[in-house]
This record gives sequence, C-alpha cells and structure tokens, in this order.
Amino acid sequence: MSKSARKSVLPANKTHGYEFGGPLGAFAASSLLPIVCYAAAFLCNETSGCPIPSTLSPRTLTLKKLKEETGWPQDGILGLASLRVTGFVLAYYLFSLVLQAALPGLVVQGVQLRSGAKLEYKFNAFSSAVTVLLIAAVGTYLHGPDFALWTFIWDNYVQLITVNLGIAFFLASFVYHRSFSVKAGNHHKRELALGGHTGNLVYDWFIGRELNPRITIPVVGTVDIKAFCELRPGMLGWVLLDLAFIAHQYKLYGGISDSIVLITLFQIVYVFDALWMEPAILSTMDITTDGFGFMLAFGDLVWLPFIYSLQARYLAVYPLHLGPQGALGVLAVQGFGYWIFRSANNEKNRFRTDPKDPRVAHLQYMKTKSGNKLLTSGWWGFSRHPNYLGDWIMAWSYCLPTGVAGYLVKHGSPAVLPLGDMIDGEGIVSGGFLKQQVLQGDARGWGMLITYFYVLYFAILLIHRELRDEEACKRKYGDDWEEYKKKVRWRILPGIY
Repeated sequence: MSKSARKSVLPANKTHGYEFGGPLGAFAASSLLPIVCYAAAFLCNETSGCPIPSTLSPRTLTLKKLKEETGWPQDGILGLASLRVTGFVLAYYLFSLVLQAALPGLVVQGVQLRSGAKLEYKFNAFSSAVTVLLIAAVGTYLHGPDFALWTFIWDNYVQLITVNLGIAFFLASFVYHRSFSVKAGNHHKRELALGGHTGNLVYDWFIGRELNPRITIPVVGTVDIKAFCELRPGMLGWVLLDLAFIAHQYKLYGGISDSIVLITLFQIVYVFDALWMEPAILSTMDITTDGFGFMLAFGDLVWLPFIYSLQARYLAVYPLHLGPQGALGVLAVQGFGYWIFRSANNEKNRFRTDPKDPRVAHLQYMKTKSGNKLLTSGWWGFSRHPNYLGDWIMAWSYCLPTGVAGYLVKHGSPAVLPLGDMIDGEGIVSGGFLKQQVLQGDARGWGMLITYFYVLYFAILLIHRELRDEEACKRKYGDDWEEYKKKVRWRILPGIY
C-alpha cells in the first residue's frame, strides 16, 4: 500500500502518547517474545533434559551439541513449520467459528463507543468449549492416551507454535491494513483505538489501530476478531495442551501424578470460569480501550496457551508426587487466590450492572463529574486492583506442583524399575522396562527458571497493566481520580504496593 493510500480520514492521535516503550519497545516485543516461546520448547524437552545439559556447563557447548540436545529438526529451520499441521490448526479455528455461529448463545450489547453506538456480541464460548472437550473425551474413551489429538499435539508441539504465530502475524497485518478504511461517522460502527493511530507503522501494527475489527464470513456471519481471539482458540488450546501432556505422562509411566492433575484442574477451572463469565470481557481494557494488533493476537493465540502450559509439559516428562499434605497446601493457595479474584470481580460487575443489588447496595462509592461511580469500600476499597492480587496468588499454584524443578535424561539404561517408582520420576518406562532414566542430578533447581517463569512474568504483566489502568483513569476522570486515590491508597497489595 502506498503512503498516500494509508492515510486515514481520521487524523493520527498524537495526544495519547506511546506505551510499551514506543516503536522500539513494540519492535523488541514483536521480535523477542516469539523467540522466548521457541526457547522454552527447545531448552526444556524429553530429549536431554530441562534445562538441556550444556546450559549447566556452557564451556562444553557447541553448535552440534546444542542441536542434539534441543532436538533441533533434521531439516533445519524448515522443520519448524508443517503444511499438515497448518491444515489441522486452520480446521480447528474454522470449527471454533462454526460453533460460535451454530450454537445458541447470549446476545448482548457492548459498552457505548465514542460515537454513541453500541456493538452487539454473541456469547457461547462455554458451550463451544464443552462441545470440543466432549468430542475429545469420546476419542480418549475409545483410544486412551493414543487418541490422535493427544499424540498430534505432543509430536507437533513446535510446529503448533509456528502456525499460531503465523496466524497472529497475519491477523495483525490484516486488521492494520483494513483499519485505513475506517471513516468518521460510518454506519458500521467502526472506530480507531485512541492509542493505536499514532502514525508510526510499527507501533500501530503492534498496539492495534482499529478498536473492534469485524469481518463477515459466508455461513458463519459477522465475527468480532478481537472478542473471538480473546476467549476461544487460545484459551481452549491451553486446556487441550494440558490434557495432551497428561496423556503423554500416562503413556510413559502407566499412571498420572497428582501434581499434573492439580495444575490441569486449576487451569481448567480458570479457563471455564472465564468462559462462563464471557460477557464480563466487555468491560475489560482489552475490549474497551486497546485496539487489536499483534500484541493481543500474539498474546491470545501463542503466548497464553504455550507459555501458561509449561508446568504441565514439564511434569509430563518428570512427574512429581505431592502426597496428601503437598496437594492440600497447593489447593489452599489456589483456593485463597481464586476467592479473592472471583469475589472482587463479582462485586465490581454486580455494582456496575445493578447498584441496588442487595449484595452490593451497602458499598460506599465516590461519584465523579462524568457520572461514573468509583467503589471506595469492599474489595475495591481494599486496593484499586484486588483482582490482580488474587490472580497472582493463583499463579503460584500453577508452579508450586513442579517443586524444585529440573531433570536430566539418561538414555540406554537396561535397568528395570518397580511400577510404584515410576510415578516418582525415577525413569521413563514402558511396561516396567526402563528405556531411559529421568533424574534431577545437577539440573535440580535450574528447571525453576522455566517452571516458575510464569509467576515472575505474571507479576510484571499485572504491574504493567495496573500502570496502564492508572494512566487511562487519569485521562478519563481527571482531578476526581486524584481524589479517589486519597480514599483508596494502595494499588494492589495494601502496605506493599
């Protein structure tokens, strides 16, 4: 597209300012975060260990050894992709679209746009996910851990990253190009995101230029691309990855560890809670403020399913048995975090929907000049983002079941282990005969860089999101926000932050 053709009838927004480090930060994130996904896949594997042995003694590292230990494809970089895998992934996306169109759902209007209009949304992500999992359950009942879906995911893990990354790049580029057809006052209710049309190509492509890009597909109908990606292919993909890892552990050990069961249950609860509460996304920053660009496309379709499932992938190779006390401890962490997270979100949503609801009618609030009401008691008087605290506490329950992580794979041992030892991670076996041993050795503790990465990343994400929320609220409420901060002093955790 020529420079003149890219000019929108709507002028670039220079007043909003850059986020994420501006164009340089957008370029760095778009380039480096995909590499992190591949690095996690190659540096923690069942070929040599987690992390690979050479990282424990860097002086011994050679390119040849690195390729051997990481399981680098024999045909090089071309092996990162596959037409066959691409076809199946596209079929999965198409099936998700068909389920959204075919299954009954709740039709609601979104928040009011700057033009005064409201978009209509159809929500049935919960029933769509249940349908997919019922199909998977039938397949598992008939074929056990050898069900084609589970083996396909495990055998093509890296290629799945590549395909979904390609889809994210395509969607970001497609909606960026198409955003230049947005015209002021159009009857399609299309708008540009305030922070997404700065005039810088790289930044706008990353952050998202159009607020709610929609397309019409024959038979399927109108699809809100951002809302579809938010809770459908990636979130359900996260669950499917976890279940594939459980199936793989069962194939290797003839049993399933309590650690991988707990992590998967926690994450299923988290996902299905989000799917059940799907209309709540209409009040989130992702929907109301951010445009749809590479940031959201990559986050929804690649980062979330493949990074958030790292712990289950680790345990598929090195099972850890927690025992009753360990399991109860992890359950307590998860339950406490979920109680804060769901209670806070329910309180906010009920107050927004019906302030006279008996469950929230007693709450104190501050009325702003714009007519909005800001809660100053209850969970939202505790801190300005109590739900973030609950979310982060839950993140620990995803990582703690991996223990002091790290393992090395020893090949070719002729030893035989009793069935009872297999589930404790003493070796990968089939029918009781040890084909290769998986022991911690010198890798003990180093694997935590991978299995506990999620906790560190999530803390950074939540703090960054909170800072973005602060800036957005300052712009929206002005002096009222400064007054509100005097009433609710703490951002996330009282006494600390």
